Amino acid sequence: MPPKSDSVEGIVLRFVNEQNRPLNSQNAADALQKFNLKKTAVQKALDALADSGQISFKEYGKQKIYLARQDQFNIPNGEELEEMKKGNIKLQEELVNQKKAISEVESEVRGLQSNLTLAEIKSKEAKLQCEVRGILMCSFLYICNPCILYGCNGYLVFFQVHEMEEKLNKLRSGVILVKPEDKKIIEENFSEKVNQWRKRKRMFKELWDNITENSPKDQKEFKEELGLEYDEDVGVKLQSYSDMLASLSKRRKVSR
Repeated sequence: MPPKSDSVEGIVLRFVNEQNRPLNSQNAADALQKFNLKKTAVQKALDALADSGQISFKEYGKQKIYLARQDQFNIPNGEELEEMKKGNIKLQEELVNQKKAISEVESEVRGLQSNLTLAEIKSKEAKLQCEVRGILMCSFLYICNPCILYGCNGYLVFFQVHEMEEKLNKLRSGVILVKPEDKKIIEENFSEKVNQWRKRKRMFKELWDNITENSPKDQKEFKEELGLEYDEDVGVKLQSYSDMLASLSKRRKVSR
């Protein structure tokens, strides 16, 4: 017998069925805080629903993963799925066209916003003319006496160029930019982050394989439904960073 809709079990059951995705007790408790439900009450309701067969669950070590029973939903047949895929492709094309149109409008708006008014153009012209006169003055003073340049109010462009050239010459001479101890800390942090990335990627794959082992859904569609993104989806590859880490370790061995 299904629980009353306003009871704790009724609220939890409705939430699990609406989500129709793998959940643990913490996920459900966080989402149901608006009903003033504590985690212990949510956990108890989930276990009761699972024991009565109203929801499904799997155990992974000490953690339980809960899921709505799939036999209560109308699963489309092959023809319906094909129609849905065609409709999805059409909607995706419309979305691309809409995004393109929005991008064009935004580009046009930015172009209009970047245009200067007549007053702004005159003001900028006057400022540039003033800066040109200042640069010419500083150049002349620097040739006559470089020390006088420090008293050239506001027109230090020429001096800044000269100062940058001096810094560039120092860099070319082989000055150490990063201290060896700082470099070691950075390399160790990088190594730790890559190793953590590799470990968490492996943990996710094991959990995902267990969840989708007997699922009738297509894994790609299920992933999109849950809003999951792989590294490759955002243009990032663990292998490239692993190669970088291997190269770093190799350089360390050679330098010893």
